[in-house]
Amino acid sequence: MTEISADFESTIMELLVFSGGARSSALMALQQARAGDFTASAKHMAESKQSVKKAHLIQTQLIGLDEGCGKLTINLITVHAQDHLMNAMVIQDLADDMIELYRRQAQLETRA
Repeated sequence: MTEISADFESTIMELLVFSGGARSSALMALQQARAGDFTASAKHMAESKQSVKKAHLIQTQLIGLDEGCGKLTINLITVHAQDHLMNAMVIQDLADDMIELYRRQAQLETRA
């Protein structure tokens, strides 16, 4: 996605899909780390971060179009999409830390 589509709702849905995908991938990364599969965990986190990049690009373009002047219509689906993006980013941050904790725990267990 490099430019805002003509259909505003489709653009918001893209934002929602990328954000939801990012969240799902980060949670899958946590599950894989908990199971001790850090290679799969890293793959899922990379996917999550790529999805957030795509969603953030859309968000940045929307902000640019709005110019802080209320030019774009804000409706419930727009707020919902923004909420998904914010949650995905928070989950990523927490997942990174938790995966590191799982990694350290696994290292300690192999030493014992």
